[in-house]
Amino acid sequence: MKKTITIVTPTYNEVNNIDELYSRISKVTIKNSNYNFEHLFIDNASTDGSIDKIKQIAKKNKKVKLIVNARNFGADASIMHAVTQVQTDACIYIVSDLQDPPELITDLIKKWEEGFKIVGLVKTASEERGFIFFLRKLYYRLLIKISDTPPIENFAGSSLMDSKVIKILKDINDPVPFLRGLLVEIGLPIAFVYFKQPIRKKGTSSNGFFELYNVAIEGITNHSKVPIKLMSIFGFILAFLSFTLAVIYLFLKLLYWDNLNIGMASLLIGLFFFGSMQMFFLGVIGEYISVIHTRVRKMPTVIESERTNF
Repeated sequence: MKKTITIVTPTYNEVNNIDELYSRISKVTIKNSNYNFEHLFIDNASTDGSIDKIKQIAKKNKKVKLIVNARNFGADASIMHAVTQVQTDACIYIVSDLQDPPELITDLIKKWEEGFKIVGLVKTASEERGFIFFLRKLYYRLLIKISDTPPIENFAGSSLMDSKVIKILKDINDPVPFLRGLLVEIGLPIAFVYFKQPIRKKGTSSNGFFELYNVAIEGITNHSKVPIKLMSIFGFILAFLSFTLAVIYLFLKLLYWDNLNIGMASLLIGLFFFGSMQMFFLGVIGEYISVIHTRVRKMPTVIESERTNF
């Protein structure tokens, strides 16, 4: 009996890529005819015609399914929701911007058949701007050093997950998921498929500065307590130094009462330094509180507006 694999593709304003994406994935499924495939699109309330384009494909091919979100819930939440809807032997999440080539699906399946429950795509190099790729590498190296369960460096996100992993993800029910981190936290052995990432050729990325910042902060707050610990340590050191300087200044003032005057410059520098440190600490604490608040509310990961071919 043939195994069934669901290919999950999240979309948001990717109307220029959908036809090519579907065509290239179809060629891969034909090449791997010893498996049954279904293709699940999950759309984050696109406004550029992506939804209509997918519906046209789904009308011709009943193995193409579509979930439309009520609004844009963010990439990770959308992907997590789609993956937990899968009821087949495995799920392959592949991005819709074609920067993770669909042809690599064959390599993911080969690793899965070797017995790995999770297989991830890892970038060895990228055609995107060198500075952006450098920043990504820098971020992952930082996250690896401070995380309780270090993530995979340059993990593209696209991956194959066995039905066993999907069941675990369903039980987690995380409203603010960081999927790349969750796959590592599960603890099962992970196989890798390495590739050079091509540059986006059509459309523009919906991941602006704030979206990337949110993803980065979610990765840190979900998987590391180091920033909170560093704040406590740094706060103690600053308090000790301040007390020491206060005692020294008191003795100097008593000894040289008429000659020792405190300067305005040193007062302003100290004021701005401690003020900026307090704002930074409050910001970090606020990010952790925000994550806690989201979890306490127990809102669903995604709210759907419609489904097609289910």
